[in-house]
Amino acid sequence: MTAIATVDRRVVEGLAALPVANIGDSMDRLGVVDAGIHAVWNGAALAGPAFTVEVAGGDNAGIHEAISQVPAGAVLVVNGHGVTDRALIGELIAERLRKVGCIGFVVDGAVRDVGDLEEMGFPVFARSSSPAGPYKNGPFRVGVPIALGGVVVSPGDIVVGDRDGLAVVPAAEAEAVLERARRKNEDEAETRRGILAS
Repeated sequence: MTAIATVDRRVVEGLAALPVANIGDSMDRLGVVDAGIHAVWNGAALAGPAFTVEVAGGDNAGIHEAISQVPAGAVLVVNGHGVTDRALIGELIAERLRKVGCIGFVVDGAVRDVGDLEEMGFPVFARSSSPAGPYKNGPFRVGVPIALGGVVVSPGDIVVGDRDGLAVVPAAEAEAVLERARRKNEDEAETRRGILAS
């Protein structure tokens, strides 16, 4: 398992306060996850360090293995290889994850129990939903760099999601990205004020 990088909590909170679009722009529009992976309920948003899992398509054995390892405050990020006909996570796993302090999850694949997840207020981003449950045979890898919608995610990278989608901020660049994203946000606010005033 790869060691998880750590990012100052204030940096994570700063990124959480900004639009994902500004964060993506501040990384030269790299690090933005493909638009097929989106919030599964309206208003879902998250920001936190990634705890990564790669699973076989339609199989969630690795997610069960990861539950006891996810650090409090982390986002579970799953490369499910884009398989959308079997849900990898539903409300029962979400409850178990929340109990250990996980703040949300991102799945390149399908989830289910969307209504329950919304009622819980548990942020979830996925490629689709499906009522069909998963297999539990493996194989899987936990805590390693993975692919997510065309972006590499290493353990500890900061994953930020809002209504527009997701961006992945490399842990080593998080502070610099935050500063650039803040400036971008301020510049856009100033431009908008100018438009409204003209």
